[in-house]
Amino acid sequence: MEVWPRIEAMVEAHGACALVSVVSAVGSTPREAGTCMVVRPDGAFHGTIGGGALEWRALARAQAMLARAERATMLVDQVLGPDLGQCCGGRVILAIETFDQRDRDEIAALAAAERAGPFATAVDRPAGGRTVRRILKPGAAPAAGTVTERFGERPPTILLFGAGHVGRALVLALAPLPFRVVWWDGRPGAFPAAIPANVTTTAASADAVLAAAPAGAEVLVMTHSHALDLDIVEAALMCAPVAGVGLIGSATKRARFARQLAGRGVPAARIAALRCPVGLPGIGGKAPPVIAAAIAAECLLIAEARTKTADAPARGRRPTRSHSS
Repeated sequence: MEVWPRIEAMVEAHGACALVSVVSAVGSTPREAGTCMVVRPDGAFHGTIGGGALEWRALARAQAMLARAERATMLVDQVLGPDLGQCCGGRVILAIETFDQRDRDEIAALAAAERAGPFATAVDRPAGGRTVRRILKPGAAPAAGTVTERFGERPPTILLFGAGHVGRALVLALAPLPFRVVWWDGRPGAFPAAIPANVTTTAASADAVLAAAPAGAEVLVMTHSHALDLDIVEAALMCAPVAGVGLIGSATKRARFARQLAGRGVPAARIAALRCPVGLPGIGGKAPPVIAAAIAAECLLIAEARTKTADAPARGRRPTRSHSS
């Protein structure tokens, strides 16, 4: 969820809204630090901080603050067991802040920054006052003791080749998940009328789609043609920005493709990295939604593993808050 464009739209449409953010999460908690939700005066909201009693009470507090037109940020420290009667043993600190027409210039600047791409803010939450945010220049370090928030971070990209029965089921499985999907099929009328918000369709050449792949993209191949599958798999395995390639099919299909790819000069190490059959092992159903669920689950595991690997060098640095819904 985009945070500041959503706040901008809510203030424009409803006059005010509240932002509820998890600023600290220690131990077993429903969501991580940086998670947020945006609340309308009537109680409708976008995003979630984990549901249950924690979220219900936060929604009530946010609505009450909006009703009273409170301007000061409220910090709520909740120990989930004693305070909320939950089995989780964690502790969460929430920040609840309101916005209205008086904040339009600040909101517009933050929304524009988020639309332009990932950005960070240095945050100061003075006791009894409003939260103060300063947009940081790329690479700039905040002052010592200042909390940093990150917004607009782009989710991992999946390049999905094929809009057949499994491809259609897969985009639905991926729709609520933190992925950006580029969906390719060169056949006229291949795509359904309704497309999830995180999906972009294209009928450009498969080579052009791969050439535009961002670093770390995951490729999933499931076209209507095995010959086309082979061509795309070969190109994807040799495409530097691509981090992984998955192919729908059987062990027999994988063995045949491995021989053909070797004959085309693809290095053995790259062929070995091809995942086929694609999807989480142990889920044996062949119905498209079942296959799609297995593939989506595998994509989540891969994305999480890569995130942990990328974060490993940063251990020991001051943590930041990356906002998600």
